Amino acid sequence: YFAYFYPVDSIPKVYQYRDVYNGLIEQFHRVYAIEDSEGQHVIVERYSGDGRIIEALNYNVDSLDIMDHMVVNRNGEKTKADVFKTKLIPMDKDDEAYFASRFQGLLDSTLILQEIRRTVLKESKINVMNKTTEVVVFADKIRMTNFNPFTRKESVLEGDAKTIFAKGIGLVEWYTNDKKVHYRLEKIL
Repeated sequence: YFAYFYPVDSIPKVYQYRDVYNGLIEQFHRVYAIEDSEGQHVIVERYSGDGRIIEALNYNVDSLDIMDHMVVNRNGEKTKADVFKTKLIPMDKDDEAYFASRFQGLLDSTLILQEIRRTVLKESKINVMNKTTEVVVFADKIRMTNFNPFTRKESVLEGDAKTIFAKGIGLVEWYTNDKKVHYRLEKIL
């Protein structure tokens, strides 16, 4: 599914997404490629509507594995997450990608384990920015475990979502199955 991933380009592009149900809420993804001693990478930085960076994912271009995951902690500092499983893009229609990352939680002594299991739901065509485009729709099973390593207490949130990538563009839409969260690509800057 490399053809559905972001184009490899050293010139940064900013993808502007808008919440379908609350049009005032936006999210921005800054996407660019770099090359270093480890090869070529595509960096996807995620920003809130007010311009604050939230997280960044560093994809290896050859395998589409996640090489690094950066998350902004409760103090607004960029921190490196511990990545345990590196697959976020399935390799073919029968593959399951599994991504697992651990980072600081919202409270002082807590950690969050984020797990995403992604499979191919279907290939289709949809309207993306007023143009009919080939897409792949992924079904995501998301599990967020908030735990305190000292008290051994934990809480788990689980949910299902759909993530849509368009050929030659990258991520164009994502939503939870109950559609309480639903973002769609509006433009690329």
